[in-house]
Amino acid sequence: MAICQSCGEENPERARFCHACGAELAEPVSAGEERKVVSVLFVDLVGFTDRSDRADPEDVRATLRPYHQRVKADIERFGGTVEKFIGDAVMAVFGAPVAHEDDAERAVRSALRILETIQELRAEGLDVAVRAAVTTGEAVVALGARPERGEGIVAGDVVNTAARLQSAAAVGTVIVDETTVRSAESAIAFEPLEPVAAKGKVEPIPVWRVVQARSRVGEAETATRTPFVGREHERAVLLETFLRVERESAPQLVTVVGEPGVGKSRLVTELRSTLDDRPEVVGWRHGRCPPYGEGITFWALGEVVKAEAGILESDDQVEAAVKLEQAVAALVDDPSEREWFASRLAPLAGVDVEGGAIGRDEAFTAWRRFLEAMADKRPLVFVVEDLHWADEALLDFLEHLVDWAAPVPLIVLSTARPELYDRRPGWSGGKRNATTIALSPLSSEETARLLQGLLERALLPADTQASILERAGGNPLYTEQFARMLVERGEGGELVLPETVQALIAARLDTLSPELKTLLHDASVVGRIFWTGAVAAIGQRGRDEVLAGLRELVRRELIRPARVSSVTGDEEFSIWHALVRDVAYQQIPRAPRARKHAAAAAWIEETAQERVADHAEILVHHYEQALELSRAAGEERPDLERALAGFLVLAGDRAMRLDIGAAEAAYRRALELSA
Repeated sequence: MAICQSCGEENPERARFCHACGAELAEPVSAGEERKVVSVLFVDLVGFTDRSDRADPEDVRATLRPYHQRVKADIERFGGTVEKFIGDAVMAVFGAPVAHEDDAERAVRSALRILETIQELRAEGLDVAVRAAVTTGEAVVALGARPERGEGIVAGDVVNTAARLQSAAAVGTVIVDETTVRSAESAIAFEPLEPVAAKGKVEPIPVWRVVQARSRVGEAETATRTPFVGREHERAVLLETFLRVERESAPQLVTVVGEPGVGKSRLVTELRSTLDDRPEVVGWRHGRCPPYGEGITFWALGEVVKAEAGILESDDQVEAAVKLEQAVAALVDDPSEREWFASRLAPLAGVDVEGGAIGRDEAFTAWRRFLEAMADKRPLVFVVEDLHWADEALLDFLEHLVDWAAPVPLIVLSTARPELYDRRPGWSGGKRNATTIALSPLSSEETARLLQGLLERALLPADTQASILERAGGNPLYTEQFARMLVERGEGGELVLPETVQALIAARLDTLSPELKTLLHDASVVGRIFWTGAVAAIGQRGRDEVLAGLRELVRRELIRPARVSSVTGDEEFSIWHALVRDVAYQQIPRAPRARKHAAAAAWIEETAQERVADHAEILVHHYEQALELSRAAGEERPDLERALAGFLVLAGDRAMRLDIGAAEAAYRRALELSA
């Protein structure tokens, strides 16, 4: 049976075109699988099964239909995917097929929103109640799955655990596991509960009840105790830009660009702290572009308008309208224009007004003039955070504002990740009143100073500090999360990847096209340092195709080229952060990862030729990984056993001159494989 990719119609096996819509029937292409950290939400109606046993089937359907529709909308609003409805239960996944840095938070916020929806349904006369649970953990994700056709998206223990915990939750509550708490505690308030004894689990599972979500959108960055290290020059540039704007009354756009966690928001906070210390009053208005469902395109701008008017989220329509009118009256001198301003600002402030739709040009003019009026009263810093998540319309308005603003002391200060330039390659380019501040990773010395300041001590065990410096790669947020983990979990044991850092990196990798992501996966198998030829051999691609893709990864600051290659005729690259390599590598399922290791070993053998013995230890690593992963995937590979045994002998020969114990161990393993 051939399935049409356009309309879903089933067609005879040999059909070339869909019998329903006429589209050409292409051969189905498997999108493959990945290992991902996901958050799973289970929601279940309480007591509904007993009632439905005694109810007419049509009444059961009439009850479930609005419940399913509203819950599905609440899940999708926060970027989740409904995998399946199981009678009166709902299972949703956050982080698959595409990861976000805050998937755990999204899942919890969605669950809280569902509780509110249930209260609304009860008020409408529907007698329903629910309980819910969220768990976070690693799963195998089917990238091409179509849940609307009953195809499963994720598989793993995280799914079973969510189902078990949901059944233990009290009615009208949401409970979560420890990984979810660690991932979302900066945005969600939790309280611990008694551990839950779950079927199939040896030990009781620690759980927490969700208390409430903390507001995070529209708030200015608050002071932080994290030491400010290594950004003195950028701070000076930012302050000098503000002083010039203030002195010359010349509007300016400043874009602070850098990878997640590199310190963009902290640099903005430093400017605010500096300006707060001055005797002159400076206006500071802060808006953030949310990554999901806040309801309006111009959310960041709306936050500024509401803050200027003093409108609270708890205000009703009348209170909000009065406050908006008062704010307009304070800024607009001409009484005849005030109603015009208020009606065009009202949609940004969430105020309902009568009248037809307003044209874009007229709206932009009103909003620009309102910000000009704010800046005319006192110098204004208009902060727009996370510009890479902004809608195209907001980007258009900001360019309009900078291009057409009157001579007033106004600085539009935005923060963005490099992905912004994928959508707007010419952002701020060619403008005389635009500045870009690109933040690079901290140096090893600066990262060490930051780490010492975070831990409030001068010395760490040398191996622990070296490991953190290597894995953090100069990223302040990564460093901060590792320091926090050391404080909470102690210095003993393996230095594992913090959940928040893993989520940041995974979300960044999911912005790549499938082709670029596969290139990075192949490179991660070779190691932190890799070569064009190795990646081409692993993926069985042409060298030119691989090189073009690697150059795109360089542009995205995920890898960087070496000045001189250690392999003649092959370009050498390194993955920018060790943690990026770790996350990319862990995403590859076991069977394909085994094949990639075997291909990497074959390329090294071919490249080394008569000097292959010099690479024996590296070849042992690749063949050993290939063999272990193949066995874990249920495959028997005697060819890998023979190759591994041979290179163990070579590695033993090389070790004889340096370490007899290591040589004996290599020979012993070779004998075990050959037995």
